[in-house]
Amino acid sequence: MTVIDNHEALAEDGDSRLSEASARDYFELLKPRVMSLVVFTAFAGLVLAPGHINPILGLIAILCIAVGAGASGALNMWYDADIDAVMSRTAKRPIPAGRILPKEALAFGLVLSCFSVTILGLAVNWLSASILAFTIFFYAVIYTMWLKRSTPQNIVIGGAAGAFPPMIGWACVTNSVTIESTVLFLIIFMWTPAHFWALALFKMRDYEAVGVPMLPNVSGERTTKHQIVAYAVLSAVCAVMPTFLGFASVGYGVVAAALGAVFIYCSIAVWRMPDGDLKMIPAKKLFGFSIFYLFAVFSALMLDRLVAALVLYAGGSF
Repeated sequence: MTVIDNHEALAEDGDSRLSEASARDYFELLKPRVMSLVVFTAFAGLVLAPGHINPILGLIAILCIAVGAGASGALNMWYDADIDAVMSRTAKRPIPAGRILPKEALAFGLVLSCFSVTILGLAVNWLSASILAFTIFFYAVIYTMWLKRSTPQNIVIGGAAGAFPPMIGWACVTNSVTIESTVLFLIIFMWTPAHFWALALFKMRDYEAVGVPMLPNVSGERTTKHQIVAYAVLSAVCAVMPTFLGFASVGYGVVAAALGAVFIYCSIAVWRMPDGDLKMIPAKKLFGFSIFYLFAVFSALMLDRLVAALVLYAGGSF
């Protein structure tokens, strides 16, 4: 069965019956692993932003951002059900596995999208809600429906969707977009290609089977490896920018530089990997480390802010 035939079969089947999906199936539609990264970086934006937000409103903001991210995931799975059914990495997702119908996933994603944006706007501010709405639209429409199947630069441009959460968190506190929140955006934006192309290298055959023009399939392994190194360097540079812009300490800058050096080292290991290597061990190691790297950078930023606040508090108590 081709990808197109499979897509039509899913659509026809969805018109004739209702599924018996469990709560776990719907939770899986939200892409919880991706959601955890979104929640973490959005929380970092809240913590790093100057000023204060009521803890209850802060919790509502994080929940809305999480639900919005989950809505994006559901809409992505709805549209990509045809290719998910073919790829080994995604074949067991709820829609291709037959546990949830496409029309149910679509309705679920749309309802969650409207709910998350509306509540964030009413409870916090409409700037953050507008950025959240644009993020959902960008991921579901610009990336999933357009870029993913049309250009090998899909991850570069589409990576913006995953980079907005700290900017949303920052806007929840300040009701503004600043150079600092833009730097937080850039750290993730520049990190995404190296992170995802490492995965694309050892999943090349899956992407080839469904006709998704990932860079390794279109331009070859060697070009992909060059670009992985380039984006790892750019991400490392962006990660130390908070120190140079004055909203993080020198101590943070040293930690970020060390993490960036390891990130670049891992990317160079991928660059040195022979083309056609079936094991792809360096690529798998880079993919794993890249996740740790992003969590570590944002954790270091928040710890740096906490230490600065404690020092300020201790100084004011004397």
